[in-house]
Amino acid sequence: MAGSQDFAADPRNADLRIYVNGDLVPRAEAKVSVFDAGFVLGDGVWEGLRLHHGRLLFLEAHLERLFQGLRDIALPLGLTPAELTAEIQRTLDANGMTHGAHLRLMVTRGEKAAVNQDPRNWLGRPTLVITAEYKAPSPAILTRGLALATSEIVCTPREMFDMRLNSHSRLALIRALLDAIGKGGDEALMLDPNGYVSSCNATNFFWVKDGRVMTSTGDYCFNGVTRANVIELCRRHAIPITLGDFELADVAEADEAFVTGTFGGLTPVSSIDGHPLAEALPGPMTVKLRAHYEALKDEDARVEGGGE
Repeated sequence: MAGSQDFAADPRNADLRIYVNGDLVPRAEAKVSVFDAGFVLGDGVWEGLRLHHGRLLFLEAHLERLFQGLRDIALPLGLTPAELTAEIQRTLDANGMTHGAHLRLMVTRGEKAAVNQDPRNWLGRPTLVITAEYKAPSPAILTRGLALATSEIVCTPREMFDMRLNSHSRLALIRALLDAIGKGGDEALMLDPNGYVSSCNATNFFWVKDGRVMTSTGDYCFNGVTRANVIELCRRHAIPITLGDFELADVAEADEAFVTGTFGGLTPVSSIDGHPLAEALPGPMTVKLRAHYEALKDEDARVEGGGE
C-alpha cells in the first residue's frame, strides 16, 4: 500500500546537489544545525514545485503562497521572489535538470541561541534549503487508486492550526495518516470541526456524482495550487462544480473521486472507508480533468517560456 506521494526510485538522485543557504553541496553533506528552529520546533514554511519541460509550473502562484506564509509567521527571507527564483535555477543548473523533477523549498527561522520556543531567540538568519529530485508518480496508482479511510483527527480552523499554511509542523496530519493506515487506508480523509468532508492529510479531495464535481468550501483545507487549477478548469470547460459542505453520507454515494496535489496532479480514489466507488479506475471525469490539467501544464510552460 502507498499514498498519493508514492514514487519509483531513480538512480540519478544519488549524486544530486542540494542547496543549503547559498551553497550547493552533495546529498550526504546537506545538513542543518540541531539548534535550527525547523528541527527543534517545526518553525518554518515550505513549498513544492514541479519542473516540466524546462519550466517551473505555476511558479508565481507557488511563490505567492510561500511569501504569504513567511509573512504569516513574521519570518523575513532576505530574498525577493525574483532572487529566490534565481537560486532555484542555480540548483537546477547544478544538477543539469530540465524535466521531471520535484522540488521542495524549505525556509525555517534558522539557528537559535538555545532550544526554546520563543522566536525572538534566533540568530537572525533564516535557513533556506532547496532539494530537487527526479520523482514521478507511480503509474500503477492510476489503475489501482487510493483507498481513503476517514480519520478521527479533524482539520482545524485558521485561528488554531491553519491548514492553509504550509507549515513544517505536520504532526497532526501525520497522526491522521497513521490513523488511516491503521484502518487499512492509503491516505486519510479528514472532516472539518463541523463534521463536513474537508481534506486528505496531504492532498485536497474532490468527488463526482452524476457528472457534477464536488469539493469542500476551502475554509478548512490546504490552499492548494492544483486544487485552484482544477476548480478553474471545471469553470473554463463548463463542467458543473459545487463548493460546499458535504457529509460523509453524501460522499458515500460518489460515482468517482480523486485527490489533487503538486506532485501527483490528479490521483484517482478507489474506495472510501472500505466501500469501492462505482466507476472503474480512473473514472471518466477524472480522465477528462487529468487531460485538461496536462494541457494546462503545457500551456503554462509555453507562457513562461515566452511562447513557441
